[in-house]
Amino acid sequence: MDELSCETVFTIPVLGEIKESVVVTWVIMAVIVGLCIIFVRNLRVENPGKFQLVLESAIGWAQNFFEDVMGKENKRYIPYLITVLIYIGISNIIGLFGFKPPTKDINVTAGMAIMSMCLIEYSGIQKNGLKHWVKHFARPVPVVAPIMVLEIVIRPLSLCMRLFGNVLGAFVIMELLKAVVPILVPIPFSFYFDIFDGFLQAYVFVFLTALFMNEEQE
Repeated sequence: MDELSCETVFTIPVLGEIKESVVVTWVIMAVIVGLCIIFVRNLRVENPGKFQLVLESAIGWAQNFFEDVMGKENKRYIPYLITVLIYIGISNIIGLFGFKPPTKDINVTAGMAIMSMCLIEYSGIQKNGLKHWVKHFARPVPVVAPIMVLEIVIRPLSLCMRLFGNVLGAFVIMELLKAVVPILVPIPFSFYFDIFDGFLQAYVFVFLTALFMNEEQE
């Protein structure tokens, strides 16, 4: 139970208690910013190096993937989705380095789901206008309006609980394996629960966000 709890690391008078998930998120943010600075410092327009070509290919693949889901008219949202993908991916595998995954804290996954919900609804309003966005709740018939409104809550709830449940479940299984058979046996399971499943959940989160965004704009 101590492993499952989100411990308070320190307290700031104005902000209150700072949980472990927040501190680990700060660490992840620092790592991402540091890597970005390192990766872009030697970029060249002419005669790019092999690493730059690999980096551009990865970014190009991600952009093409999201454009296929949402359309080129929504490419303004792609940087946000890529950032979320990277953050969740690192958060889910950070347990390999001795940290507790921040995504096993429901407050973290709920915050990310709420941000995605705001982006989804904003994209619909931005593309079709506020009037169309209000009217779409009564389609195909006005009687379904309460269900359509409820969907605004259901979407982020599903994103939140899916990510939280999978990461927490994987974390519990790995901790039990380490407690029962601490030598060698947990290693192959770690490849699945910490790495494969971690990146899979990151992919599912951003894919569903992009899919919901596309649906909202119809």
